[in-house]
Amino acid sequence: MSAKKVGELLVEQKMITREQLLEALELQKVFPDQPVGQLLCKLGFIKESDLSLVLDQKDKRRKLADILLGGGLVDQQKLVHASEVSKQNKISLENALLKLNYVDEEAISKAIASQYDMPYVQVNAADLDLSLSGYISAVYAQKQRIVPISKIGNTLTLAMSQPLKSHDIRELEDNIRLRIISAIATETNVLKALKRLYNIDIVSTKSAHDEVNLDLTPDSIVDLLSKNSAGDEPEVEEETRKVTEKDSVIVKLVNKIIYDAYMNKASDIHIEPYPGKNDVIVRTRVDGQCSIYQKIPYKYKFALPSRLKIMGDLDIAERRRPQDGKIEFKKFGPLDIELRIATMPTVGGLEDVVIRLLASGDPIGFNDLGLTERNLRIFSESLTRPHGLILVVGPTGSGKTTTLHSGLAQINKTSRKIWTAEDPVEITQVGLRQVQVNPRIGFTFATALRSFLRLDPDVIMVGEMRDEETASTAVEASLTGHLVFSTLHTNSAPETVTRLLEMGLDPYSFSDSLVCVLAQRLARRLCTDCKESYHPSPTEFDDLVDEYGRSEFAGTGLGLSDVVMFRAVGCDRCGHTGYRGRLGIHEVLECTDAVKVLIKHRADTDNVREQASRDGMTTLKQDGILKVLSGLTDILEVRRVCIK
Repeated sequence: MSAKKVGELLVEQKMITREQLLEALELQKVFPDQPVGQLLCKLGFIKESDLSLVLDQKDKRRKLADILLGGGLVDQQKLVHASEVSKQNKISLENALLKLNYVDEEAISKAIASQYDMPYVQVNAADLDLSLSGYISAVYAQKQRIVPISKIGNTLTLAMSQPLKSHDIRELEDNIRLRIISAIATETNVLKALKRLYNIDIVSTKSAHDEVNLDLTPDSIVDLLSKNSAGDEPEVEEETRKVTEKDSVIVKLVNKIIYDAYMNKASDIHIEPYPGKNDVIVRTRVDGQCSIYQKIPYKYKFALPSRLKIMGDLDIAERRRPQDGKIEFKKFGPLDIELRIATMPTVGGLEDVVIRLLASGDPIGFNDLGLTERNLRIFSESLTRPHGLILVVGPTGSGKTTTLHSGLAQINKTSRKIWTAEDPVEITQVGLRQVQVNPRIGFTFATALRSFLRLDPDVIMVGEMRDEETASTAVEASLTGHLVFSTLHTNSAPETVTRLLEMGLDPYSFSDSLVCVLAQRLARRLCTDCKESYHPSPTEFDDLVDEYGRSEFAGTGLGLSDVVMFRAVGCDRCGHTGYRGRLGIHEVLECTDAVKVLIKHRADTDNVREQASRDGMTTLKQDGILKVLSGLTDILEVRRVCIK
């Protein structure tokens, strides 16, 4: 809340004068923690009730989140998580914070008191005078959750966990003919006082949502692992039976592993049991790199996979063949996320489990994809085409779906009907008609694509071209007036052209339909808090130029003295890795007339690459080096993700 804006608002409504506001602002220099509204009240220029009415009407009160952050009671990450839990489970922010044990009830109540400029009181129900119940009816006290705690002269003090509206207070004052002072107390204390004065039992709002399982685990995973002492080699049947118990340590342990992985922005969790009395290794993949999250005692080696299989509705008795499924984690914990689970039998009668945390949510901004000016122009122009085939290619986990959805968001208008077939649907957009394919029942990408053509589409997105049937149908769709998006697992944009020809596509139809191919990789981004700049040595600079291509690098106009590079250092913010987050490295092949001729003649990959370079294409390696020179990443990352 801006204090000056509130003051000006009061001046505009002629509730105070300009001179009174200036006097309060001068006083605020002496008491900088005091809002100007409260200072105006203390100076006698405005009544507290009038100030409260204006603040409520104009929504000028400080946000509870800002008060908690400013007081150091909760950090930004916990606040964001609590906000998500609040929305997902339709409970208030304060209840979410309490359920997650991020703050205690007293701290929340004091923050609410500060938010509404009200006093905070501690109520001892045992000390209350029973005669106070005569001033407020039991029905009204129960309905509003207020309790009288003292009466001095003609002034009655009411305790409440949430403030009443100003007009409710005024009506109550008129009815009981007493002046009312409102005070904030914890909900627990208010309910105890209602029980004492009126013998009323009310269920706390904190317990009204007990079906929402927000009580995760103790603070540390070590606390969980220490609950059961080390024992003998576990029996499969015994451990399987344990995981069916709702209050089992295994249940909390699995929830904690998934919760920590989500909070650390991991994309995958790997559960790796070993034969004998060797620890179970749990690894997480963050920013594309695996690292050990925790070593779990060997006695959990059967229980962990079994619990995860129960969550994923898999056959718990089948340990000889791979299985896969999905987990809706909101049924088991406080996060509304979907997980993909796959099991694999390993030596010693054990099972490995890999869990993918699906990055559900909104698409990222088109301008945040990190495309260079030339690549952004070609991709943008391709999106405006009335028909044609646009491909985004790269290995698994390279951000293809994210890029496609960002592109779709650019053309997602009410005038265009867009159908998507995905496996799985990770990113959702209002306006898209999104379909989850299911190969187990014969509902494949090719089947969905053929069905889409009967549904009057303008734009079609096919999650992946896995076979010649899907590719051929996509080409036919693009030639009959539809803009078609899809992905493919290939290493580069030029290689995509030859791969599709090898699949059996007709070169003439394919050349007519293709608009552009965008190849993509994800490299780790240097941590902005600790990255260190340096001037490369002549040898390092020469290596960089050789990797870029000497003739092409000459076109940049950069020399040794112009180049500043950065290296990873490591700090607390990035977990001492030197990297935080990821960025895209791209290669965009525009299907020019010259490229179309090569496709019709079934040219090999090298010829297509040479022509694309003549048309202005920068390779993945070149695009990565440009981002190294921009200080976004380092050359080690580019070499790791780009072969050539």
